[in-house]
Amino acid sequence: MSNQNLNELNLEENQSSTLKDYLILFTANLKPVIAILAASLVISIIYAITAPNIFRTSTSLKITKPGGSILQSPLMPEISDYGNDRFIANEIEILKSYNLRDRIAGILLDTLLKSNDQESFNLLVIDKFGEDKKPASVPEIAGVLGNAVQIEQKRGLDILDISVESQQPKEASLIANIYAQEYLSYNLEISRNQLTFIRDFLAEQRLEKKEQLNEAEEILRSYQERGGIIALDQQAQTLITQLAQFEAQKNAAQIELEASTEILKQYRSELAKQDPKLADYLASATSETYIKALQDQIAELQIRRDLAMVKSDTRTDFTMQLKEYDNKISDLKSKLDDKIKVLKAGIFASSPEEVKVLSQKIIEEEIKNGSLRTSLTELGLVVRRYDERFNRLPKTSIELARFQRNRESLEKLYTLVEEKYQEALINEQSQPGNVLIIDNARVPFAPAKPNRILIIIVGLLIGLGLAFAYVFLKNYFDNTVKTPEDIQRKNVNVLGWIPRVDELVLKETSATDFVISKRPDSVTSESFRALRTRIQFSRPDKNTLKTIVVTSPAPQEGKTFVTVNLAGSFAQAEKKVLLVDCDLRKPRVHRIFEAKKEPGLIDYLVGEKKLEEIIHKSELKNLSFITSGTIPPNPAEMLDSKQMDEFLALVRESYDYVIIDSPPIIAVTDAEILAKKVDGAVLVVSSEITEYQMLERAIQLIQHDNTTLIGTVLNNFNTHSAYGTYYKYKYYYYYAAKK
Repeated sequence: MSNQNLNELNLEENQSSTLKDYLILFTANLKPVIAILAASLVISIIYAITAPNIFRTSTSLKITKPGGSILQSPLMPEISDYGNDRFIANEIEILKSYNLRDRIAGILLDTLLKSNDQESFNLLVIDKFGEDKKPASVPEIAGVLGNAVQIEQKRGLDILDISVESQQPKEASLIANIYAQEYLSYNLEISRNQLTFIRDFLAEQRLEKKEQLNEAEEILRSYQERGGIIALDQQAQTLITQLAQFEAQKNAAQIELEASTEILKQYRSELAKQDPKLADYLASATSETYIKALQDQIAELQIRRDLAMVKSDTRTDFTMQLKEYDNKISDLKSKLDDKIKVLKAGIFASSPEEVKVLSQKIIEEEIKNGSLRTSLTELGLVVRRYDERFNRLPKTSIELARFQRNRESLEKLYTLVEEKYQEALINEQSQPGNVLIIDNARVPFAPAKPNRILIIIVGLLIGLGLAFAYVFLKNYFDNTVKTPEDIQRKNVNVLGWIPRVDELVLKETSATDFVISKRPDSVTSESFRALRTRIQFSRPDKNTLKTIVVTSPAPQEGKTFVTVNLAGSFAQAEKKVLLVDCDLRKPRVHRIFEAKKEPGLIDYLVGEKKLEEIIHKSELKNLSFITSGTIPPNPAEMLDSKQMDEFLALVRESYDYVIIDSPPIIAVTDAEILAKKVDGAVLVVSSEITEYQMLERAIQLIQHDNTTLIGTVLNNFNTHSAYGTYYKYKYYYYYAAKK
């Protein structure tokens, strides 16, 4: 092939495939495509029928940001919902946490063990092959919940959906509702954590002070029963009452300070995990001199106001003095609040949402803790001054005064602790948490899965995808010629195509190969007539094309079939034709005509027989044939001999056309030798058998030494693969005419 032809060949190969090519490819593989689709459909139907029903139910929760108890006012008005999505995301992670699932698994296991109908459970039981169902363990149930429970936020809303899927509808509803209820309890525990700590602490103090008060009353009663002093004078009684009041306030402040210190310690520890530097900064900022001075002044004024109230009697009016104290205390508290707001604003400007909330609590608790310490110090000074006056009482009454002082102090302290305890109890119970169940899970009546129709449709789509993948992969790795266009893309002339006919594929004997004689009205016979016509008009001077050799790239490509029927086609055109079997290695012409192989061509070439003795008449008028004869040990030398040249010259003068059947050109050199001795060569290519490389190699061998290649014939061509081309219509035209 010339360089120009090679370039044209490469350009043709680089062209992209069209929709028509894909349709041709698809229809050419219709049977495997249908088989794949049928298999996918059957599998999808079986799966759709056998797939268990899955029931789905869900419960809805409304999540809001915590705003403190009803007795607390917010730090600042809400400006926006910045960080709300992050807060909801945190709550979702809490819902998915193993700790919560472990708690829920324990409750579900207890419910399962108490149930009399364990057949209504699927997720909470273990069903091993050959064994009875048995309840799963808590860790196993916790693991199942991680897969069976789905938690999602509704877009744009502060609402979470807890969805559960199970093969048992009651089980799905039970798990969803218990999950929501346990999360509600868990959330309340977290929200009330500080309040619960204070309540428990005050409950312990309450019991302790109650016992101490009872003990003090018993000591005072025993002393009076022993005959001691029964009563004190008015001045001593007043002193004891005042001292007991301040001592009770001091002890109450001490108790409240201990609780505040413990809470502050928890807050600091939590903040230190998130931002250690911020924790140290808050500790130093809340204890700065200005804040400490304001706290000292407030505590001092409060003590003075309390002393003024204690000293007040009916003869002296302290109203104006108390009002003045209140005004000063209010002014100092206002300055302290302003300072705290500035401090919070500086911290909140660059802190994450979680750190802001925790920092707010720490600042408030730090200020409260500092105020309590200052108040405790001032109250201690007042109590010491009253102790000095108390110690100056007469010795005869000081013992009774001490017992009464202890009782009254404990009584007042118990009253204060009781008030604080009740307040903490109300605070704890009034803290609602930030979770509200707005919709309970109901027992579903119909399964949510599987969608059997959708499964079948998806199965069909998967089958279609697999079919296309099979076709394209097969085509990608298939390097064989399929259509006449494939040969033309190689810049090779196509003389004609011989269709694939099922009757010929199922042939029983070689005699059925002579289609042009056995079935002259078939589309195959018409194809050979078209091939004859194109060969005749391939050259302007018909006398220059009388000897034609027919070969193929490789065996089993229909070379002999084409040779015999081409010769018969010329004979039907009233041409005197001689068919010569030069395939000296695997001859077949004698089988097609049901004749003896010997004597034949070789017998004539070696001089054992005359030409008239080896020529046989066929059943078709004007067609004679010569068999191969005795198989020689050196076929190539026999074909390249002088006797062969003389034979061809002799028969060329006696016949209009001499059609020679030769071996495959790539397999042996016989076809190359014959191609040099004849007027032209025809190359037979078999559809879906001949590879492109074999085709190109065969063309190169034929065209070597300027041998003339008339063209190629595509044999065994499947007209159904030629979708959209004239081949298909030509095929049906002849069959329609026959009918």
